[in-house]
Amino acid sequence: MAALRASRFGRWMLWSPRLASTHDLVTQNFAKLPVGVVCVADVQFKGRGRSKNVWESPPGCLMFSFTSQMEDARKLPLMQYVVCLAMTEAIKELCCAKGLSELDVKIKWPNDLYLKGLKVGGILCTSSYQPKVYNICTGIGLNVDNEEPTTCLNAALKEMNANLPTLKREDILASFFNKFEVLFEIFTNEGFQALEEQYYNSWLHSGQKVVVQDGPEAQHADSVVTIQGLTPAGYLYAIGEDGKSYELHPDGNRVSAKEDGNVVLHEYIHR
Repeated sequence: MAALRASRFGRWMLWSPRLASTHDLVTQNFAKLPVGVVCVADVQFKGRGRSKNVWESPPGCLMFSFTSQMEDARKLPLMQYVVCLAMTEAIKELCCAKGLSELDVKIKWPNDLYLKGLKVGGILCTSSYQPKVYNICTGIGLNVDNEEPTTCLNAALKEMNANLPTLKREDILASFFNKFEVLFEIFTNEGFQALEEQYYNSWLHSGQKVVVQDGPEAQHADSVVTIQGLTPAGYLYAIGEDGKSYELHPDGNRVSAKEDGNVVLHEYIHR
């Protein structure tokens, strides 16, 4: 991690060749760890995801969890967006620094990273409260060398130019913390609005038409809406064909069904 410039994040590291969950280790020992510490595992066999999903992460993934703190509870839901943005920017900057073709990694709301239409990473943020401050544990999984189950960064690079070097996990980790520390300071001092335009440049959804469930499940009607951006609370803001405003929440089991022109079918819940 010689390329690490961050002064606070990533300076302390816990590493294991095989670990049940970096996220569990950090959250269960948060009070004993300095803010900014990172836990890295080569193989993780009880990783955590959104909606309590569990999976085994194969060798070749970059898997880590780190600590941070925040005082403003209103900003907590937006933390995952700052992390997603930091990782996409870190990958772009690292490719540029190494003279590699740019990898156009995009953010799929709320917490996934996609490359060429396939998922290559995910982010999980959890928090607990102690007097006057929230303790945040952020977990990240990124496919670097493992082409299964979808694809990975280095496979995409080799497709573009097989003769160029590939990315190393430790370089991505250092580049991430260099970028995250800067963005986190902006986010803390100025709010997410200061990063919003940069975030929209890195996500998949501007102008995207989606199908949402409008009403109770037993009698819901499908509506086609166009995504405009995020609400102040961090949910999707959309406009219906009738001009009606929508705040969209993930249904917990969101999948792409098919594409029909520019209408991408996802299931979201309107609340």
